[in-house]
Amino acid sequence: MPASTEPIDAYNALIEQGDIQADPRQAYAMAQLQSLHQTLETYGQQMGQGGWRARLSFGGGKKAPPKGIYMWGGVGRGKSMLMEIFYSHVHVDERKHIHFHAFMQEVHRRVHSYREAQQAGKVMAQKDPLTALAKVIVGQAWLLCFDEFHVTDIADAMILSRLFEALFEAGVVVVATSNRPPVDLYKDGLQRELFLPFIDLLGQKMEIIELDSPTDYRLERIQHMDAYISPIDETTQGKLEEDFARLTIGAVSEPITMTVQGRDIPFPNTAEGVALTDFASLCEKPMGPADFLAIAARFHTLIIGGIPLLGPERRNEAKRFVTLIDAMYEAKVNLICAAAAPPESLYPEGDGAFEFQRTVSRIMEMRSPEYISLEHIPSEDHKLETAPLGGLFIE
Repeated sequence: MPASTEPIDAYNALIEQGDIQADPRQAYAMAQLQSLHQTLETYGQQMGQGGWRARLSFGGGKKAPPKGIYMWGGVGRGKSMLMEIFYSHVHVDERKHIHFHAFMQEVHRRVHSYREAQQAGKVMAQKDPLTALAKVIVGQAWLLCFDEFHVTDIADAMILSRLFEALFEAGVVVVATSNRPPVDLYKDGLQRELFLPFIDLLGQKMEIIELDSPTDYRLERIQHMDAYISPIDETTQGKLEEDFARLTIGAVSEPITMTVQGRDIPFPNTAEGVALTDFASLCEKPMGPADFLAIAARFHTLIIGGIPLLGPERRNEAKRFVTLIDAMYEAKVNLICAAAAPPESLYPEGDGAFEFQRTVSRIMEMRSPEYISLEHIPSEDHKLETAPLGGLFIE
């Protein structure tokens, strides 16, 4: 059950405690989220478990769904924080908080499975898989909160309008964060004219709010952190945990498990697109490029502890670390870490040391303000096999 505190009270408490600065654009967005929260308490009476009569228009008038909220703005403007506060305090049980990239991968997987069932004669051929999927989603949650809403893939663009039209028709309310306004989604994409009705649909069903603060709060916080801690001692883990707490203000840490090509990748501490993990969990296990691409797509910041000295005797672990850094670099994931030595001394000599120098260079660049301020770019070059998103698609 969501916390009893009102979302706006939780936000104001963070300001009073000095955890965040007062920001007029954040305050406006929070007021809109608070208003939605209040509206949902009444609207939820027809959408909750006991509201089936109202949904079918029996025994009283059916209420029109309230508009959702689409918050967009540059990196570090507080979008994820506001979303987390709203989600943690809204009084709706049938709700899901989902990273949009993972959601779309799950949609593709389910549509593919549905079409296979149609070909096998198990499902009527004329049935639309997206309409069927929308019914499954609504059966689990009618308030959907999406992080990092973005569209760069033509396959996503082609199905979004039909899927969301069905969701909105069923009474679903959507809250989303994005680095881009709706009008810039799938910009310059192939056959974009087919995607334009979806942009219009978002404008009809959601309030569009820009967070245009001149301050990049994420950059400001990371710049005041020691983003590369070396050497490792008994205080190191505590420092990493403090960094995690400072980057996820207003959020409750939760464990998640990603599933990639049948392999489970657990993350015990995640919140607001940030994961706290360690070298052993990522590089001392049989993982490959697909795993690291999936991780880089899911998180905008990784906090990694326990990076050891590397060399020929740890060649496999070093290769995985190189692949992980490459995936993070391409997706513009921020790195905070603790290592046994400075980057240039992690793999000082032996077979593989020369190749490791590119990784050293990338780690150095990833610590720069220019890199940190870049927009997270989840890769579309892999097919992520996700678990059922916390029960969202359980049938």
